[in-house]
Parts: sequence; C-alpha cells; structure tokens
Amino acid sequence: MRTKLRTVEKTGELIGYSELAIRNNHSVLEFYRTSLAALSGVAAGTIGLTSWKGFLFYFICAFFLSLYIVVKHCSGNKLTFLNKSSVITSGLTSGWITYILFWTFLYGMVHVY
Repeated sequence: MRTKLRTVEKTGELIGYSELAIRNNHSVLEFYRTSLAALSGVAAGTIGLTSWKGFLFYFICAFFLSLYIVVKHCSGNKLTFLNKSSVITSGLTSGWITYILFWTFLYGMVHVY
C-alpha cells in the first residue's frame, strides 16, 4: 500500500493518505451510483414517468445521493475523499445508460403490456 503526503494549507502539517484506500472509496461510490440508477429507473418505470419528468427524477435522486454521501462521509476531519466536488460530480453521467435501461424496461412491462 503506497502512502503519499499532502500539506494542509492553513496549518502547514503533513497528512498521509493511501492511494489504494482512495481508489477503493471511488469504486464504492461508483457502485452506489450504479445501484441508485437501477433502483430509480425501476421506480420511474413503475410509477409511469415519461419525458422530462423521468430525467428530472434521475437528477433529483442523484442529487440526494450526493448530498447524503457528502454529509455522511466528507464531514469533519475524515479523509475519505480528496475533495467534495469529485464526490458530487463523478458518476452522474455514467449512470445514465443504466437508468434509461431500467426505466424503459419497467415502463414497458408495467404500462404497455
């Protein structure tokens, strides 16, 4: 496990962090986002959302997941992620395909057939 040092600007102290741990945290974040995309796609298809309401539903769900992760894992002195902006923005577009797949499949199964 490789450890690097990072300087905190205000105090000047050195903080060590592990690249392996940060990579693991980002893979867990990606799993959360993929799971959210699948579950929100199932919910949107079952509810019967169409058009822009379905896309808005995805962004609302993704926003609340990002907010939850920032509050839960990025508060205080924890170095779970290097910066909060990567937690909020990473993975928003990667969940699109999964979301649309589950959304259209469940909408077709429940409302069309």
